[in-house]
Amino acid sequence: MNTKVIIEKEDQLNGFSNHEIGDDHLFTGLETPMKKGAFKLSDDDKKKKIAVLFEEIMDVLGLDLTDDSLKGTPERVAKMYIDEIFSGLNPKNKPKVALFDNKYQYNQMLVEKDITFYSNCEHHFVPIIGKAHISYISSGKVIGLSKLNRIVQYYAKRPQVQERLTNQIAEELKGILGTEDVAVIIDAKHLCVSSRGIKDDTSATVTAFYGGAFNTSAKIAELQNYLKL
Repeated sequence: MNTKVIIEKEDQLNGFSNHEIGDDHLFTGLETPMKKGAFKLSDDDKKKKIAVLFEEIMDVLGLDLTDDSLKGTPERVAKMYIDEIFSGLNPKNKPKVALFDNKYQYNQMLVEKDITFYSNCEHHFVPIIGKAHISYISSGKVIGLSKLNRIVQYYAKRPQVQERLTNQIAEELKGILGTEDVAVIIDAKHLCVSSRGIKDDTSATVTAFYGGAFNTSAKIAELQNYLKL
């Protein structure tokens, strides 16, 4: 795997507390960290439990849970977590992908750019908002364009760090398409940077994966020309 990562700040792991490491957006591995038995509870049971716990958080914050505007919030948050913004944690929601023969004999790079996604930083549970750009060179099979978007959304809809998200999308596409010739570039804004902490609203983070034929300066330049980066 050849991964090139551009991040806002690079610090050495040694000598930092877990809290500091989290702020630096480091991650521990390719797989999203999941505990054993993560899917023992049904989605409905998870929603009920989250609603109870979130109601407690709101109570600790001092909010009046009898107010008409707030009393349904714990259930709304629970439903949002399970059915929407963290739905990518559940493998049953993984998009089904069909491949087609490359009957057009198109052997150059195909680029799907500006795929908008919303994710959440796993360190502070605040949004990551960005665009993904995907490219691949067919090894004999092609994938429906909308499926590229769905793969991005599936991996984005979970607590994430951008480096892991980039690699997860790339590895998924490599496996599906049966080729190393895959490139993924993500350009995103992290609200954990812009809305808290340093409160820098102008910075953005770019990560990139270049595999196979894309791992040459010529192909990288060609791809970036298409993207106008």
